[in-house]
Amino acid sequence: MTQMKKNKFLFPLIITGIAFFVIGFGVGINGIMVPVLEGAFNLSKSMSYMVLTATFSAFLIFGGPAGWVIKKIGYKKALILSLFIMSMGMLLFIPSAKMGSSLSGFYMFLLASFIGGIGNTLLQAAVNPYVTICGPIEKAAMRMSAMGIMNKSAWYLGPIFLSLFINVKQPDIAQAAIPFGIAAASIALFAVAMFFISFPEITAKGENETDVEDLNDEYVIAANRKTSLWQFPHLILGAFTLFIYVGVETLSMASAIDFAKSIGLDNPEQYSAFVPIGLVVGYVVCIFLLQWVSQNKALIGFVLIALASSILLVTLPAHNAIYFLSGLGFAHSIMWGAIWAIAINRLGKFTKSGSSLLVVAIVGGAIIPLVFGFILDALKPAGSMASVENFQQAYLLFIPCYLLILYYAVAGHKAGFKK
Repeated sequence: MTQMKKNKFLFPLIITGIAFFVIGFGVGINGIMVPVLEGAFNLSKSMSYMVLTATFSAFLIFGGPAGWVIKKIGYKKALILSLFIMSMGMLLFIPSAKMGSSLSGFYMFLLASFIGGIGNTLLQAAVNPYVTICGPIEKAAMRMSAMGIMNKSAWYLGPIFLSLFINVKQPDIAQAAIPFGIAAASIALFAVAMFFISFPEITAKGENETDVEDLNDEYVIAANRKTSLWQFPHLILGAFTLFIYVGVETLSMASAIDFAKSIGLDNPEQYSAFVPIGLVVGYVVCIFLLQWVSQNKALIGFVLIALASSILLVTLPAHNAIYFLSGLGFAHSIMWGAIWAIAINRLGKFTKSGSSLLVVAIVGGAIIPLVFGFILDALKPAGSMASVENFQQAYLLFIPCYLLILYYAVAGHKAGFKK
């Protein structure tokens, strides 16, 4: 890529970084809402994790249509539309909060989370492929790491921001109206500002079937001869791997406060910072490491770190084990960018459709935490709160998930390619 092209995409990447911050802020707020809603509505663990399910189920329903929308209106307009939808979701939290602790208020919270999830779906479908294909594909994980610093910083700031208005230990749901109003207004202002910002459209290699230079690439030729996404095994396995990854990343963040509360630690909301701090440190390491090591080899090493951290999380005494949530965060730092880049590579004209499939895989953020909630309910005695031991037993769920990610990093990503 020439220096001119690099400069061309520098400012759009900065804007995209802000969009990643918005994504992280919205999802991070949901993390603290799990224990808040549990206390305010006297919910079971599985019911309280329904907030995440409501948010992430939107990816399953609208992931496919999101790709079609981007094809029709382009990346910039899709980004603007997604921000307005997210703002609308935030606004709906206000009447939800004013309903008090009635069950109708809880269901309104789920609806607001779902609408916010629709905006998040479209936003993810736009910004992730944009960052992946605006430079060399082999350096995509490095660019994603820079975006991740913005995203995961917001994961941390979201709960901290909300905790300024809501007491996690004795939650009053009506207090949520002000912070969600501020968040809605901020996102809407960013959407308005996007109208006046230059944001060049881009295409992946081979996506424009009239580009002669790209059509000389044997992989592009092979990809463009295919008739369906299902003819790309590395993409299908990549989508499943991304499903697992988003699930474990969301679970590690969303359960941190709950785990801290079960241990009896003071100011449990502060422990929501453990995973994002680990992630941000990992992103910085990745930016430098990936200048010398391939993103695939780095992915293998980081998955092994995740496996070691998860084993320590379930075997050490809880007051020590909780610190290894940071180890999980560190290991997660490369996974999103590397899996996405490997899965979307060599798709040719199917690049936007492939991106939509990967966005659908983000529904893992709904399923894995929900499974965790059901496991906790099954482990704890009826009518009592989940104990520290229950949490550590339920965290065993991490281990098979990381083994599946390791398989994709070692062998699964090669599926469908001739040796």
